[in-house]
Amino acid sequence: MGFLKRTNKKFDYQPRFYKGEGSPFKIEHKLDQFRTTTGKNKGIKGKFSDAFDDLKNSDRSVNKTLFYIIAILVLIFLYIIDFDLSIFQ
Repeated sequence: MGFLKRTNKKFDYQPRFYKGEGSPFKIEHKLDQFRTTTGKNKGIKGKFSDAFDDLKNSDRSVNKTLFYIIAILVLIFLYIIDFDLSIFQ
């Protein structure tokens, strides 16, 4: 019954034309070194605290732009569902 006991084959593949530093198989985004939310595996609390710290330290113009985009999307949504604004008068 030797055919039932199979082991996985391990390959030692070396890229032929790679002449760089580090592993060529490591997938990393260019901007990961500037982000605080990537990196170590943190809990959900750590991720949220990092995200809020980024939000506090970011540009105010980004926050204004984000607010305008969200406001326009909400108004478009209210128009699509035919929301009556006269209830606020």
